[in-house]
Amino acid sequence: MESVEKVYNDLIERIRQYNPSADFALIQKAFDVANKQHDGQMRFSGEPYIAHPVNVAYILAEMELDSAAIVAALLHDVVEDTEYSYEQINADFGEEITELVRGVTKLTKIPYSTKAEQQAENLRKMFMAMAKDIRVVLIKLADRLHNMRTLRSMTSKKQLEKACETMEIYAPLAHRLGMSKIKWELEDRSLRYLDPIAYKEIADNIAEKRESREEYLETIKTIISNKLNEANITFSLESRAKHFFSIYRKMYSQNIGIDQIYDLLAVRIIVESITDCYAVLGIVHEVFRPIPGRFKDYIAMPKSNMYKSLHTTLIGPTGTPFEVQIRTWDMHKIAEVGIAAHWKYKEGGAGDTEADNKFGWVRQLLEVYKNTNDAEELVTSLKTDLFEDEVFVFSPKGDLIDLPIGSNAIDFAYHIHSQIGDKTVGVKINGKMRPIDTKLKNGDIVEVITSKTSNGPSRDWLKIVATNQARRKINEFFKREQRDENITRGKSALERELKRNALYDIAMHNTDLWQPAVLKKYNLPNIDDMFAMLGYGGLSVLK
Repeated sequence: MESVEKVYNDLIERIRQYNPSADFALIQKAFDVANKQHDGQMRFSGEPYIAHPVNVAYILAEMELDSAAIVAALLHDVVEDTEYSYEQINADFGEEITELVRGVTKLTKIPYSTKAEQQAENLRKMFMAMAKDIRVVLIKLADRLHNMRTLRSMTSKKQLEKACETMEIYAPLAHRLGMSKIKWELEDRSLRYLDPIAYKEIADNIAEKRESREEYLETIKTIISNKLNEANITFSLESRAKHFFSIYRKMYSQNIGIDQIYDLLAVRIIVESITDCYAVLGIVHEVFRPIPGRFKDYIAMPKSNMYKSLHTTLIGPTGTPFEVQIRTWDMHKIAEVGIAAHWKYKEGGAGDTEADNKFGWVRQLLEVYKNTNDAEELVTSLKTDLFEDEVFVFSPKGDLIDLPIGSNAIDFAYHIHSQIGDKTVGVKINGKMRPIDTKLKNGDIVEVITSKTSNGPSRDWLKIVATNQARRKINEFFKREQRDENITRGKSALERELKRNALYDIAMHNTDLWQPAVLKKYNLPNIDDMFAMLGYGGLSVLK
């Protein structure tokens, strides 16, 4: 266990390497405040509590984040665990850092009826803050990663609880943000507690055959290196270890043994340019026989989390398959740290607008969930949206749209806009009329046909859409429609009762009579039902 002083010194040195103009005085001040506030507090591991925020800050420094993010990481637990308040943070460190800390801090001081409700509200709070500033979720992921690294010291119940939440929320979130390095570690550390027997079996198998696999990969690397040198291509070549959870998922989802996994053995080739990527692809396909259907071009069609690379699976010298990934250095950095590679904060500056736009799905999620009161529904839906595999389609103008696999034209229409979804009457896919429930495939060009005279969506659409976004927007349409009908019925019923009781003309000229409490004095039958039907439109709909 490294001392806090050593980790902090390593943190400062790491920041100095990538950002010599960082505000080191402010970072030191944050460390001093956190150290003082957490003084006497210990972690379950037995180390002083201050070790946790310092390690979280170091993880962010590995992503090369700015001074404000580092300072917020050092202070991220002071409000939750000490007497230090947001007002004090604002006075000592300014509004920007206060908002970052506020976004990361849990809502622990508000009473909740269930744990699910508390989790839902914490997630909603995190996403709202994340939509304003992506650094909030980067701090949160670093916080969770360090907690998973030190999970061994917690109770078995807490281990399972944290591992399950990590696998369901935080690892998929890291994936959606393109942060594969953190995603893999979160998954592997969670698996250790969720299925320790399977984890040990995989670990033992990997360890047992490590030497033979490394020898095999060295042979492959030598062959590839010789060919690339002959072609005068500048490159870096490394073995790529497949992560335990990735092995676990393939073994159990495909019911296969570990030796039947094609990409268990893999090499990664990093080159200077996109042109070199395709040149290397051609060379490795000449040297080794590619396996049909195992080539993926994520450069021509990047993933929604900005991941770019060429993937191909080949037959090696002894007939054993192996995978090759080919990418540029810029692609490699994005593959490792995702959004953090684009969200480059200059001191006092702003983030990468292009990257911000790439992650518009965060705001879409917020739109979907901001009015959700059912805690269990929110958490369940969020898990589904974070886990989704993707299909890439195009609008007629050539805009690339990514949707969950299984999506159809209705999902596409509601992804564009709720009004387009509500008025959809047909669809053309690749220039041909198709049923609106046709599942979309990669590369499809989708043209939605709308009509102003459309009566709106069918309730049957709720059974065929694949996305929570479309399902919620369809339900919202019917709620609006039902509300309008209720107000009409409530208005008619109230008018009848007022006229029957000779109150209508008086009501039209007497404002005081319109108070619900006053109306109830007249003992009008079913008055509460009338008010309910009038909804939040209130009695004003009559005037």
